[in-house]
Amino acid sequence: MKKLVDLSHSVENGMTTYPGVSPPIICDYLSREASKSLYADGVSFCIHQISMPANTGTYIDSPFHRYADGNDIAQIPLRSVANLEIVTCRPPQKHRAIGVENFEGLDVTGKAVLVETGWSRHWGTEKYNHGHPFLTFEAAIYLKENKAVLVGIDSLNIDDTDDPNRPVHSILLGSDIPIVEHMCNLSEIPDTGAIFHAAPVKIHEFGTFPVRAYAVIEV
Repeated sequence: MKKLVDLSHSVENGMTTYPGVSPPIICDYLSREASKSLYADGVSFCIHQISMPANTGTYIDSPFHRYADGNDIAQIPLRSVANLEIVTCRPPQKHRAIGVENFEGLDVTGKAVLVETGWSRHWGTEKYNHGHPFLTFEAAIYLKENKAVLVGIDSLNIDDTDDPNRPVHSILLGSDIPIVEHMCNLSEIPDTGAIFHAAPVKIHEFGTFPVRAYAVIEV
């Protein structure tokens, strides 16, 4: 038996994902009522359209997000975003900065490393946008050197947004390690053994895009 755990927030019209980034606009391209004239009696369809920044909801960062010559969303290999074994890091929630000591002793090689901070409980509130947990430079170096395949976090940003150098993005994406931000429900997955999937739509010349991230758990 297998259990599926949704690790993504829903995308809704007018929602805020990141302060200062425009919300998505979701509307009809072809309304159900307007479509009736195109089909047989009793047949109708609705085609929607969405206008949104790529950084909306739960999304993945590709190397192209940080580096002009990095792999874009379409170029990320599936082996980097799908069918990955998970190792979960659960640091104490009393500190914002998540240091290397929280990862030492974890087998991160070849794994999707998901960092549960508990910050997703503030999703949809003003508190979510300020004072979020983040990884340190040293933690990013450790994950790079120990060959993590993907790193995710249930927080506003994997970096300290007060640091314009964005060291964690620079280190991980510079090593072709995708980042998934704004995750949720990480408390529902075990420390090890679950399988992770977060494949984005295959779009060229995009650095980020929303994903339906989920875990597969043997029960």
